[in-house]
Amino acid sequence: MAISTGTQTRQSDNRYIRNAMKQPLLEREYEVELAEKWRDNDDARAMHDLVMAYARLVVSAAAKYRHYGLANGDLIQEGNIGLMQAAKRFDPDKGVRFSTYAAWWIRASIQDYILRNWSIVRTGTTAAHKSLFFKLRRVRAKIGEADGGPLSFEGRQKIAETIGVNVRDVEIMEQRMSGPDSSLNAPVALDGESEMQDFVACDRPSPEQVVLELHDEKVLSNWLNQALQELSSRERMIILKRRLTEDGATLEELGRVLGVSKERVRQLEHRALKKLKKSLEEKHDSPLELISQIS
Repeated sequence: MAISTGTQTRQSDNRYIRNAMKQPLLEREYEVELAEKWRDNDDARAMHDLVMAYARLVVSAAAKYRHYGLANGDLIQEGNIGLMQAAKRFDPDKGVRFSTYAAWWIRASIQDYILRNWSIVRTGTTAAHKSLFFKLRRVRAKIGEADGGPLSFEGRQKIAETIGVNVRDVEIMEQRMSGPDSSLNAPVALDGESEMQDFVACDRPSPEQVVLELHDEKVLSNWLNQALQELSSRERMIILKRRLTEDGATLEELGRVLGVSKERVRQLEHRALKKLKKSLEEKHDSPLELISQIS
């Protein structure tokens, strides 16, 4: 009887865990010796021995994050990447034990993996958002707010103060962590004929709206081109480079091109914008949408 892929993966993970936990701990002197051999002589065997001696740190760290719903084997793999990074960067002359140094790299690697794979909705990239993501459950339990239900207003305030974020960040993170993403193809009826996507409202514009919008964009574009022709060549270049390109040029960049100061470019830009607004308002009955786009 063939063994399923899932079973083979679990068996492989279990073998790695058993092997990692069997590895003997290193004495400080031998740890330094291995690290120096790797750093000074690129001794691959020394690096292997150093990494394998602390593979148990990866197993331990992965276990702490198992409640995020990701495969334990994947967490271990990411932790091993962090362990390898630690071994490559470790400086034995600093007087720090490798286990202390490696633990940070392992934890960071696993956390980054969880953040990348937790949800299709981004959880935030700042250090504060990352801290909120990983501390929310623990702090929630600490203040006596049971998991599984909505936080009270007081609870959100306490968590925000404890972690150093605002209450709105706590509310958003709470919503995102209330459950995993669901597939739009997931069945919602016993007969299996209806899917979640069948009940999602479509907010895309109708074909008629698309045609009207394209027509309006063409008209607005023509109006803007006419107004631009009333500017001087220098003013027109500033508006085009600063306001009408995807990556707008800086005042300093345009100053170098025109041979003037940044402040002079700012003055010319301000004057050109006033001219454009006046022209558009006078000739086209205040097209506010276009005016706001170039302001």
